Amino acid sequence: MKKEFTGDSDRIVHIYDRMFKKILTLSARAVIGLINGLFGTEYPPDSTITYNWTEHHDEHLKKTLADTIVTVNFSHSYHMEAQMYKDEEIEFRVFDYSYGHALKSRNDADILHFPEPRIIYLYNHKNISDTKEILLDFGTQGTFTYCVPVFKLLEYTTEELSSKNMVILIPFMILKLRDSIKKKRTPENMKALRTLILDDIINIINENQALGNITSADANKLRSLIQKLYNHLYSHYEEFIEGGLNDMMEEGLILEADILEAELTEKITKRVTQQVTEQVTQQVTQQVTREIKEGMICKLYAKLKDAKQVAELLELPLDMVQKAVEQ
Repeated sequence: MKKEFTGDSDRIVHIYDRMFKKILTLSARAVIGLINGLFGTEYPPDSTITYNWTEHHDEHLKKTLADTIVTVNFSHSYHMEAQMYKDEEIEFRVFDYSYGHALKSRNDADILHFPEPRIIYLYNHKNISDTKEILLDFGTQGTFTYCVPVFKLLEYTTEELSSKNMVILIPFMILKLRDSIKKKRTPENMKALRTLILDDIINIINENQALGNITSADANKLRSLIQKLYNHLYSHYEEFIEGGLNDMMEEGLILEADILEAELTEKITKRVTQQVTEQVTQQVTQQVTREIKEGMICKLYAKLKDAKQVAELLELPLDMVQKAVEQ
């Protein structure tokens, strides 16, 4: 049976849905890293990404859901769905979206090219299978199993995500401690959360930024998403408020953003200074060259009294010589 989401649950689902779609709008380099990690492909970082955003209304017309299908280098398409809660029919939704995309984008009259699908589970749940399957029964033509592989995010470490170049999923790693903290807020798990975010996760982001796997703008957006997720998941706990963890999180994440802003400002300042210096140098050079030429023109003209002859000797335009001697 399909699980119905209403009220707070529905709102929470959409929070994670929006955040997941947000990370897919980071730089092409970062998104290609995710696709290569999820699907085992080897696209170069400068590959071209095309987004296929298509909105769908649910049966109650209460909301719209958007496909997360991207096409790489105008040839191969990939369908990614992030799942926060158990949904027994998610594979049917993936099939439905994929079929719609195949129908809309077909080039061959009689061939439907389905995108490669993946379901990314953002939560810990027992008995999650490695694949979700649908048996397609075509009657006398036979049957076919439509298989959607599953990626269980929280079964990986931050280092493993980094090694797969899937760093843009890193904000969701703060969900690792959600269940234990929900049960009990102890100094131990409070410290564990702080270490996870400010040490492990932030260090991974910084390392990938330094390696060029993500851009500076990507890194800043990932930190912003971490702050939003922390506020959504943990900041309301009285123990974290009184224990100062909220302040530490805010200061730590804001500090990273400030550092990034300072670095960008320094780079921009150096670039502008260099451009101004080059421009001034060029202007000075032009001025000196012009003065030298005018001096030579005037000296020769004083002797020859013939502007045309001076122009020929110095290999300069006649109007330049005439202008110089008239000053």
